[in-house]
Amino acid sequence: MTGRRAAARTPAPRGPAPRGPGPVRDRYLDLLRAVALLRVVVYHTFNWAWLTFVFPSMGVMFALAGSLMARSLGRPAPGVVRSRIRRLLLPLWLYGAVLLTVLFAQGWRPGSGGWLRLACWLFPVGSPPYPESAGSEGGLLEQGWAVEAAGPLWYLRAYLWFVLLSPLLLRAFRRLPWAVLAAPMALTAVVGTGVAAVPGETGEAVVDFAVYGSCWVLGFAHHDGLLRRLPAWSVAVVSSTAAGAGFWWASGHPGEDGWDLNGIPLAQAMWSFGFCLALLRVSPSWERLPRPVARLERPVTLANSRAVTLYLWHQPALIAAVPLLDLLWRIPAVEDSAWLSEAAESSYDVLMFLAVWPLVALLIAVFGWAEDAAARRRPRLWPRTAPPKPPNPRNAPEDPATSEPSAPGAAQGGAPDSPVALTAPRTPG
Repeated sequence: MTGRRAAARTPAPRGPAPRGPGPVRDRYLDLLRAVALLRVVVYHTFNWAWLTFVFPSMGVMFALAGSLMARSLGRPAPGVVRSRIRRLLLPLWLYGAVLLTVLFAQGWRPGSGGWLRLACWLFPVGSPPYPESAGSEGGLLEQGWAVEAAGPLWYLRAYLWFVLLSPLLLRAFRRLPWAVLAAPMALTAVVGTGVAAVPGETGEAVVDFAVYGSCWVLGFAHHDGLLRRLPAWSVAVVSSTAAGAGFWWASGHPGEDGWDLNGIPLAQAMWSFGFCLALLRVSPSWERLPRPVARLERPVTLANSRAVTLYLWHQPALIAAVPLLDLLWRIPAVEDSAWLSEAAESSYDVLMFLAVWPLVALLIAVFGWAEDAAARRRPRLWPRTAPPKPPNPRNAPEDPATSEPSAPGAAQGGAPDSPVALTAPRTPG
């Protein structure tokens, strides 16, 4: 007995606690984000309404961002919110500085009250001002270029709202998960169908918050493991029912662009929820992409490392592609050949899609460093995209719960806090 008591009083040896493997990026979620970004570019190039059904990119990106936000809120909320806002604002400020410089050079000035609204270029709680018509007919920049360039801004506004409210939303979700998950859908049924309209830009922001709120909260459920605890058959029933209801509502309430979900808020909310529920329930949590898609390791890493840059600057790239393609008809062989000219005109959208990627790459090299600066990493002209390596237990953080999972390899410049996960007339994806 004496020996046992003495042993019990013996203090534990001091020293660093044993380190387990550190958290790594979930490559399944990274792949979903990369596909979502690609689909946004395809949609804005070809304007195919059916793409909003095939892959509802915006709902997917909000769901992924919600899951990452819930994981980050394991740390003190004020620091997490500041980090997310910083990662959003620095790329936005750079984007706004370029756009406003061009607009002011063209002679545009904000109208009455517009000067005050310029603050939304600094902190996008609302829509920043821009002209409906800028440039000149037949000029280097077409008259509607400012509207197209401002298209992505609605997503940043909605993301900011979600980030600011996430500490309260997450607390409420963990107390009343099903009620909080269903509340945005119910709100969409009210404000997204005209039953109770909120006027002006505030109304647009409320509708966006309602439409994608269930996807964001679905990300909470994914992080907390709630979806894993549900029987697969019940998830399949709810997912198909929600998506089916969205399809049914869209068939009877087409928007200005027909079956485009971006113009049908309630259908968008239900379809996106059902789609994201199925994706997040599957969620295989890959540390590396599996063999069928292993060749995509580098593109997926690049898309996630420069997600905000890609999302913001693909629209200016599409705008710049137009005057560049116009030069095609000045080539003598094309100009003198009716067949070549007709073929180029009929495949114009395909040519634009091919032309936009070199421009996107150039813009990533010129402006992508803002994401590094926002993440307090050393700015790089081009992020590293080497395939991820398994975590080294010796180099793992002491407390994984307080550390952000690195991008594939800590030095590769991934962006776990990226807003794009991470528009008004708006051009949503």
